[in-house]
Amino acid sequence: MSKTVDIHVHHVTRVEGHGNIRVRATDGVIEKLEWQVPEAPRFFEAMVRGRKYEDIQTVVSRICGICSVTHSLAAIKAIENAMDIPISTQTDRLRILTHYGEQLESHILHVGYLVTPDLLGQKSVVPLVGSHPDVVNVVIDLHRLGNLMMEKLAGRKTHPVRLVPGGFAMLPTAHDLRQLKGELVAAVPKLEALAEVVANLAGGVPHFSRETEFVALVNAPTYPFYHGDVGTTDSDEIVSVLDFENVVNEYVVAHSTAKWSKWHRDSYMVGALARFNLNADYLAPLAKKTASALGLEQGCCNPYMNSVAQVVESVQVVERSIELIDEILTAGIEYQRPEAIIQAGCGAAAVEAPRGILFHRYEFDENGICVRANISIPTNQNHANIQKDFEEMVPQIIDQDQDHIRQQMEMLVRAYDPCISCSTHYLDVEFV
Repeated sequence: MSKTVDIHVHHVTRVEGHGNIRVRATDGVIEKLEWQVPEAPRFFEAMVRGRKYEDIQTVVSRICGICSVTHSLAAIKAIENAMDIPISTQTDRLRILTHYGEQLESHILHVGYLVTPDLLGQKSVVPLVGSHPDVVNVVIDLHRLGNLMMEKLAGRKTHPVRLVPGGFAMLPTAHDLRQLKGELVAAVPKLEALAEVVANLAGGVPHFSRETEFVALVNAPTYPFYHGDVGTTDSDEIVSVLDFENVVNEYVVAHSTAKWSKWHRDSYMVGALARFNLNADYLAPLAKKTASALGLEQGCCNPYMNSVAQVVESVQVVERSIELIDEILTAGIEYQRPEAIIQAGCGAAAVEAPRGILFHRYEFDENGICVRANISIPTNQNHANIQKDFEEMVPQIIDQDQDHIRQQMEMLVRAYDPCISCSTHYLDVEFV
């Protein structure tokens, strides 16, 4: 009797946005296999045209409710690059600390609420409240800490109000920073407990590997989230973020409203695993120890391990945040009024969002009005790689139960931690 596989997942659950999985096969012969993005395009590049430079970060933070700090920071860095706005060491440290808060919040959200249920055979985190209350409480505490960092530093946890070109509209107090340090120190054993849970569940991580190009910021000898240029595992080539269009090479496909990207191959991967593969040598001590305990090694090409890399990075940002607060407090907090000389210019910047490298470019006229913008989202850079993973993985499991195939594919999408609606950006639309 012939075997037919017909999978149509209409909107994968436990991800941001809407993405579909479509598989059709007969007797092991795959007839259709697609990662589909049906989201309506959003025109943020058009929204900022005609706006003054100091308004840009407020608008683009609305691209994503999860990565709003990252979008604000990428925009501000690009604006400062375009208009030659200098920033102080204090501003730089406080921005990195704010960014670490978002990394922690987002990683814990993904690993704790969205991925762990898969590893425990549950459809959501809700049943875990009864079966694994200690784990859920640790996740809640760590997630809250990430939000607290953004509130104290950026003014609020979503769509920040204190981040402005040249500095901060309002600074945290020394008391705020000492409070955060106490919370961060208390979080270390909680992160160790979370890592132990993930290690115990590692058997549930699918064993799949595909040779992949990984792309991330590099800035030796640091593990970079905020500064650096663009590196790749495919070569020693380093590309300035000012030339990021030569990296992303965006194009469109018929079954996606989001652009796709490719560089040296037909696809590449960004995100925690990419950052780890390029920068693991520069992890802080406890983060490096955590990676070893979780069996994560440089050169890993299993996309499911992206979630494990997020656990390692959570430890990294907490370790580094404690050090940063000490540096800021030792130097003393001094109010600095952000100032800018309005001038024409074009600038670009890159910041590592939790989901991968994020690029912003803006051009301004002599009045500081935005005349052109281009934004490349991490998830749109990952879409082609998800498709390529499907194309290699599905033939390997096509003879298995259909529900198992569907589950493995859904887990693969979730491993990328996609922000699907954020990735649907179109430019140069011509109405005819």
